[in-house]
Amino acid sequence: MSYDVTPATLRGMTHFPSPAEELRVLDSELRHLDARRAFLLARRAWLVNALYAQSPAPAAPPVPQRPEATASRVQNVLLVLGGILLAVAAIAFTLVSWGHLGIAGRALVLGAVTVAALGAPVPLLRRGLRSTAESVAGLGLALTVLDAYALHEVVFTGADGTGYAATASAVLAVVWAAYGLVLGAPTHRAAVDTDPEITRARLRLPLPLALVAAQLPLLLWSFAMDASVETITAVLLVTAAADTSVALRVSLRPVRIVAVVGAFGWGAWGVSAAGWLSWAADGPSAAARAAALLALAAAIALTAAWLTPKPALALGTALTGGLLTVAGLGGIARSVLPDVWTVPAYLLCGIALSAAVRARAPEPVRRGLAHASAAVQVLALATTLPVLLISLLGPAGWIERAWSGTPADARAAVTLDAPWPPHTETVPLVLFLVAGVLAYTGRAASWRSPALVGASVLVWATALVLPAVLELPYTAGLVVRGLVVVAALGFAGFVRSPAPKRLQAPLPLTGALLALVTSLSLALGSLATEPATLTVLAASTVLFAGAAWRTDLGPVAAPASLAYATALTCAIGASAGWEPHQTALLVLTVPATAALLAARLGDSPSTIPVEATGAAASVLAIALSATHPPVLALTLALCAVVATGVAIRPDRRHVGYGAAALFVLASWVRLAAWEIGSPEAYTLPVTVPALIVGHLRRRRDLTASSWTAYGPGLAVTLGPGLVAAWGDAHWLRPLLLGAAALVITLAGARHRLQAPLILGGAALVLVAVHELAPYIAQVVDALPRWVPPALAGLALLVAGATYEQRLRDARRVREAFGRLT
Repeated sequence: MSYDVTPATLRGMTHFPSPAEELRVLDSELRHLDARRAFLLARRAWLVNALYAQSPAPAAPPVPQRPEATASRVQNVLLVLGGILLAVAAIAFTLVSWGHLGIAGRALVLGAVTVAALGAPVPLLRRGLRSTAESVAGLGLALTVLDAYALHEVVFTGADGTGYAATASAVLAVVWAAYGLVLGAPTHRAAVDTDPEITRARLRLPLPLALVAAQLPLLLWSFAMDASVETITAVLLVTAAADTSVALRVSLRPVRIVAVVGAFGWGAWGVSAAGWLSWAADGPSAAARAAALLALAAAIALTAAWLTPKPALALGTALTGGLLTVAGLGGIARSVLPDVWTVPAYLLCGIALSAAVRARAPEPVRRGLAHASAAVQVLALATTLPVLLISLLGPAGWIERAWSGTPADARAAVTLDAPWPPHTETVPLVLFLVAGVLAYTGRAASWRSPALVGASVLVWATALVLPAVLELPYTAGLVVRGLVVVAALGFAGFVRSPAPKRLQAPLPLTGALLALVTSLSLALGSLATEPATLTVLAASTVLFAGAAWRTDLGPVAAPASLAYATALTCAIGASAGWEPHQTALLVLTVPATAALLAARLGDSPSTIPVEATGAAASVLAIALSATHPPVLALTLALCAVVATGVAIRPDRRHVGYGAAALFVLASWVRLAAWEIGSPEAYTLPVTVPALIVGHLRRRRDLTASSWTAYGPGLAVTLGPGLVAAWGDAHWLRPLLLGAAALVITLAGARHRLQAPLILGGAALVLVAVHELAPYIAQVVDALPRWVPPALAGLALLVAGATYEQRLRDARRVREAFGRLT
């Protein structure tokens, strides 16, 4: 090219290739270069790692192996095994080889071995071999047991085995204790503190073994004397008391462990036996003896709680002592009172135990007694649960027997055919006593609010079970429950509350929830008769409406009033003999009332619960009218009117979508009731409003996509219309649909909108294909069989020859289409 070409000429010339094509080529070359660079870097990293792997690494220093067992453990194991083997050999010698020696020889051999084994630890301790001395001393103590057996077999052959075992265990306990005190560790903590080396120079084994032997004499003597169960139980408790004393006074750890195990073991056995005797007592005398045993066990537990320095142990033992005291006193009362007074008797003993909390005692002891009293009261309340559950949930059985007749009394109204628990006459007394204790003890405590809440619940439970327990008349039972609802609402609405919102405080919230639960049980119980149902539902509606109006209980009372109003409308319809779809129109008065009330409430906390209740009533009305299409259409239309009224409020504009959907559903149900099968009759009522809404949105928001504004509305009609047109043999539907698609396509092209252009064009093409399909089929049938393959090959050749030009044309079409909205 000549350099004398003017700039104007250069600007008018066409670049080859075009700048866009040249830019694409450059981008492709740069991508290839980046990929090649990444491959070379990865190969370099692999080579570097391979070179490092070939270089010899410095050898790590050997890690010395650590022995699995220490020298002292190995020594102890060897000594224990040696002592066991020697003891086994001595037993075998005593039992098997005894007859080969005379009397003098037997005594000389066994005595000499025993004395040698018991004396050997002295020089061993002087040399500092305490572990060896422990093993030899254990062998010597085991030989003393064999000596006792030998004496019984040779000298005391006529003695009773159990009695001799008791005497021998007592003697061995004394001998071993003396031997341990001479050679054993000091039992007083001060001696250990002044000379720590004493612990390493003295034996530890004899004293714990002496305490183990001391566990048996009393129990074996009681067995030898064929003592009664009460005596054996007393022996167990005395042994536990002795072990408790040792555990509290002795500081040597092995001795304390043996004492603690003995105290808990014998104590648990003795307490179990005493409790069984108290429960099985058939008279005041037997109950008194069992109570004395339980009192002894309680005294042991309380003494241990008083003297032990550990707060947790003191709390647990004081709790046990308090429960044992209640068990003993309650057992005496149970033996002289009727069965119906068993629970109140134990409860009164537990309440009396709470008086001991104010005594001068350590804090853990007082807390343990308080916990024991609370546990007794909880157990007493547990016995009232069956009656409370039957009284509360039993009326639900009337749902299947609605308006079947007046029951005999209040008990029959809650049980129906279920059995009533026995001995329930004192259930209200138990509930009221525990409520009084909670109110009294919690009046000045830090847990005052939970105590008052619990007392309120128990007073409510007392009033709830009272009609059924006393077998009041059916009407009187309903009146009592109604008064409970009134009292609970009054308590929730007027009790003093520190919270800024009343329902955020525990007491008002508890009162409101109790009122709701009681009113529900009352409504279920009123289903026995028609007048009772109408009266209770009407009264509940008015009562909760008044509570919502006069108090701050609106978030709970207002929706409850609407719910009972819904139930009342259903009951009125059933009483009048209406069909469900007729009752549905009456139920719609509740959503309308809820919408008006919510508009009046504004931003009140009651607004959302009221609206939710109204929506639930609307769903119920729709369900009731579902079996009758004309009434269902009317119900849906009325619900749409109510929703439209709600959508008028600025903060509920989104409800308008639901109103539109309800209107559409109402029109569809009405068309179905008229047996209209044309899909356009169902889709056009949706398409027209949708297109209007989309147009308004695009006017407010110019960036909104045409797919969002017009796509749903057009698809609702074009899709079903195409399906119907392809299955329609007549010419009118395809003609109208094609004309509509043409108009939509031209409108999309005129305003440069993607959604109308694509959807209308696609519909137009499909309609055209549908109309030309028969003729195309005729042409194809008329052509020779070789013509279609030839035409396909020719098309491929043309496409291959003009491939680059077709790509540029496609790219320009895509760019032009992308400029549409």
